[in-house]
Amino acid sequence: MAAASGLVAAAAQEPPADIVIRGGTIYPGNAAPFRGDIAIRADRIVYVGPKAPGGAKKVINATGLIVAPGFIDPHTHADEALASRDPAARLVLPFLMQGVTTAFIGVDGHGDTHIARTLGRTVADGTTAGAPSARSERDVGINFASYVGFGDVRKQVIGETDRAPTAAEMTQMAGLVSDAMCQGALGLSTGLFYAPQSFAKRDEVIALAQAAAAKGGIYDSHLRDESSYSIGLHDAVEEALMIGRAARIPVHIAHIKALGVDVQGQAPAIIAMIEAAQRAGQVVHADQYAWAASHTGLSAAVIPRSAQDGGRAAMLKRFDDAPTMEKMRPEILENLRRRGGAASLLITSGPANAQGKTLEAFAKEQGVDPVVATIAILKQSEARVASFNQSENDIAAFMLRPWVVTSSDATLGHPRYYGSFARKYATYVKDEKVMSLQAFIDQSTSATAAMFGLEGRGQLKVGAFADVIAFDPKTFASRADYANPFLLATGMRTVVVNGQVAVENGVPTGVAAGRPLPRQPIAGTCR
Repeated sequence: MAAASGLVAAAAQEPPADIVIRGGTIYPGNAAPFRGDIAIRADRIVYVGPKAPGGAKKVINATGLIVAPGFIDPHTHADEALASRDPAARLVLPFLMQGVTTAFIGVDGHGDTHIARTLGRTVADGTTAGAPSARSERDVGINFASYVGFGDVRKQVIGETDRAPTAAEMTQMAGLVSDAMCQGALGLSTGLFYAPQSFAKRDEVIALAQAAAAKGGIYDSHLRDESSYSIGLHDAVEEALMIGRAARIPVHIAHIKALGVDVQGQAPAIIAMIEAAQRAGQVVHADQYAWAASHTGLSAAVIPRSAQDGGRAAMLKRFDDAPTMEKMRPEILENLRRRGGAASLLITSGPANAQGKTLEAFAKEQGVDPVVATIAILKQSEARVASFNQSENDIAAFMLRPWVVTSSDATLGHPRYYGSFARKYATYVKDEKVMSLQAFIDQSTSATAAMFGLEGRGQLKVGAFADVIAFDPKTFASRADYANPFLLATGMRTVVVNGQVAVENGVPTGVAAGRPLPRQPIAGTCR
């Protein structure tokens, strides 16, 4: 195979490379594969082609391996790991061992309004995102960017009550979004499925999306409904598109799916709606994790939003009120039905005596029905559940669209944290052949970088940041599953982050070479 035109570049009499990755099958991102070498000096790629010239301080043999740009995960809940006081946690090994070198946080409306704090008091000095002058005060293993979250904005100004903001509060919230954009936020993320964000009407969201749009941001939407809880999947997608059009902002739909028995099979209709919007000139794209089970809080999955007005303390009081519970009981049963029944909900965190059991099994063990079991669990603590409620046909339909990129929605307790990219390759590329290897790599690298304007990331080309991975196509796979969700993936042989080797011969080196990636607002829009 010949190298793609324009990939080969090497200046005469340049000093030796720091690293040469030699003899692998290179998938550059948005270009045809070929066999050759990658040369790295400092934090940049200086050669991509058939044979790197000159010597190198370190040579990595990639014969028989797939060499690709580091994977980019646009929807994760790695916030806690990246902010941890534990240097080992900040390496984010579950990501590195899958080849993920860049991740987005602050999703589902949970991004801190103090983006500078989230980015580790990053210096944003007008350089492009991820440039060497962007420095964090804490060492991390991966590159990361963050949204400002609608939920955090709303809680800060209104609290957790079900009411509309006043005009003054609306101005205050828009100011928080605008300030966060000037500190380097990617855009505004929302989780309109979750209380108290679910209490917001569309006009409120549009106003804050406009504040993000004015600085060049993106609207990232966990839809108001991925199922049939409130307005339904179709209308929730239409709402996201309407918000984008009204605010004149690109729309990104988080973890696109058809969740629950009422909407299974709707993927083709949702795809048609989005592609019609694209043909009309709207910028719309999405991400997807390749698992049949979602992961969310037990209260979010089955407790009516009206019962969550005022937060957890108010919800617990309602549980102790018999007339309220009598009214709530059929609503909980209906929500359980939507998700396929109590047998479809696997409890992944919460009270120790419930973890690792389905809600149905726990209820039988306690000698009560699923509603009583749910309330008993939530009275002790919030719990999280893996909810088995998607069809493989819908998963494949979304996966094959070029505007749907790979993500993990990484949450502890679900194997997607440790195995999403590895599983997508092993299951949908290697075993079931749903998609090609090049499509998988492009949707995990160059397509994602292009969507979000990550300059210098997502492609193996001269001048790009040296985020490079090499994996064994025979053994790259997820070891994590629902019974054992904390197992690192296998088959990732080499991971280079910003020119430093983070994984060597399949073993983490302990190097923390990640960087914060502040998004640069439109010039002249910030003081």
